[in-house]
Amino acid sequence: MKILYGIQGTGNGHLSRAVDIIPCLQRHGQVDILVSGTQGDLKLPFPVQFEVRGLSFIFGKSGGVDLWKTFAKANTRKLVRNIRRLPVKEYDLVISDFEPVTSWACYLQGKTCVALSHQSAVLAPEYPAADTVDRMGKLILGHYAPADHAYGFHFSGNGTNIFTPVIRNQVRRHPVTNDGHYTVYLPAYDDRKLLKRLSDYPEARWEVFSKHNKKKITKDNITIRPIDGNAFTASMASSAGVLCGAGFETPAEALFLGKKLLVIPMKNQYEQHLNAAALKAMGVAVAKNLKVEHAAVIRDWLENGQPIPVDYPDRTQQIIDGIVGRFGTSQASSDNYTPH
Repeated sequence: MKILYGIQGTGNGHLSRAVDIIPCLQRHGQVDILVSGTQGDLKLPFPVQFEVRGLSFIFGKSGGVDLWKTFAKANTRKLVRNIRRLPVKEYDLVISDFEPVTSWACYLQGKTCVALSHQSAVLAPEYPAADTVDRMGKLILGHYAPADHAYGFHFSGNGTNIFTPVIRNQVRRHPVTNDGHYTVYLPAYDDRKLLKRLSDYPEARWEVFSKHNKKKITKDNITIRPIDGNAFTASMASSAGVLCGAGFETPAEALFLGKKLLVIPMKNQYEQHLNAAALKAMGVAVAKNLKVEHAAVIRDWLENGQPIPVDYPDRTQQIIDGIVGRFGTSQASSDNYTPH
């Protein structure tokens, strides 16, 4: 069987999940990988057959997505060309993790596409609505990467087509301790803003992982270091708590590791506001931003925050087996089969 797996390259979450999903797919045949996007820091430990610009959201430095840079860097003509040229009909199964080139190539060429992403879950009616209405954000989530069939991951599953998070084996196997520091990953803030805001809490020891710095620096109670996957996992596993954006993978891993969690959703990122609503409903602390008017939330979390218990079993192979069994065209399958 030939499988095409399209991965969204904005941020690191999709790529880190793919590290565990790809070997599960490879048990069923040849897997070709497409990665689109320009904002990821991680490199996959697998050959990438198609690497395209796609349509990336560009992180700003003040807590949100930079919409101007996002549109300015969008090469629409090249995007359309990549979509039209992608040979999706050569594959028995096409899976998209919120990846627009793969999804739209299938749409235009009449090829079935299966979505397997967190974004497939966030608009489901069983999860809380965001605190603000964002019609454009909702439109983007619904049409950015269309698919014929959708399976999703969320902080809590629904027992049918939405599953609990894929936790990387590196995280599952990592020893967990509490060395007293707080691990920070807020890529939409620049280092100066983080130094200024986090210095308001001198009683805490902060380990910040930064997209904007290439060398390690320490100032008083704050250490800033470049993004490094292994170091970040080790820091998080040995932390007293995790402060991060309201993405999906990092909050899910922090919850799995039994760490107290505080999330700050990015501005202009509707998905993160949906995530924040879901996490808040679970009891996770949420702050609007790092400004002084929200200092009480951060200080209360430092002093009184508690981990939220979760149950995230390792079911990745089982999920993939079910999807391949249903949609892989080179295998007999039942149309009413749903992965469990």
